[in-house]
Amino acid sequence: MSAAERSGIQSHLTIAFPIKTPADAKALAEELPPLMADFAKAQDGIGSVHYSRFLPVDDKTLIFIADIDGEVETLSENLAKSAGPVFDAIFKHVANPPPTPVDSNSDAFTKWVKNHNHRALAPYTAFEDASVQDIKACARAAGFTGNTRQSPLLLYAPAKSGLRAFVLEEAVLTAMKSGVKKGSDSVGTLHFLYFAAFENHHVGIFTVYDGSFEKYVQDFTEKIGPLFDLLFKYVSGPTTPVAKNAQEFLQWTAENNRPALGFYSAYPGLAVQDIRALRADSKTRTDKAVA
Repeated sequence: MSAAERSGIQSHLTIAFPIKTPADAKALAEELPPLMADFAKAQDGIGSVHYSRFLPVDDKTLIFIADIDGEVETLSENLAKSAGPVFDAIFKHVANPPPTPVDSNSDAFTKWVKNHNHRALAPYTAFEDASVQDIKACARAAGFTGNTRQSPLLLYAPAKSGLRAFVLEEAVLTAMKSGVKKGSDSVGTLHFLYFAAFENHHVGIFTVYDGSFEKYVQDFTEKIGPLFDLLFKYVSGPTTPVAKNAQEFLQWTAENNRPALGFYSAYPGLAVQDIRALRADSKTRTDKAVA
């Protein structure tokens, strides 16, 4: 068993679907929303997806983003079996798709996903050692449901001067050294964060957070402003340093935050602080039982 397959080790799936024509993009915008309820049920059944969402970028690209437990290949196999019709609907409008139906061609689907998955750069998770099932079990044991609003942040920005993807990757990986984990932990409302570089000279910034958008961006500005200062050397964005241009950063983020299609949460209502408290209580109960 690999390290990523052990319970609680998260990874990320970022599939960029190349859409054939503007007409296909328009058709997808109509066909996908009615499928999202069944897709959520399928992900509940799989049990290893923390969050997922589709990002319609333009009439050329649709991105699927998921924060998961374990390996991408394992999730791909499970998606083929449990959510085949969703991907069948998408592949009708994709250039050079794998064979369909997906549920009868799971190996080909898994290979296609692997070839179209974009590496998660500088990933952050608030719960490195907690799987979906760990978190849900803690909440069940405490009889706690929570009522905090969880939201995705989906930023997709162009690189400056047509910088190539590998240059962006090196820039983001360098930013990791600036203390992103410590800063992200101190934000206190951030579930997941990662970056991804795309071949068309764009970078994605994908997060899931608790509470109000304005407060979240304010916390970003105060806690991890230097990370964005470094990123904006390579990506078109607001004036830096962002800490001294907070209102401009807020406005830029609001204008560039794209709406998600089919945002899924495995444990809706649970804030980062709720989960931390639930896990601490569970550990205390376990320790007492052992003693």
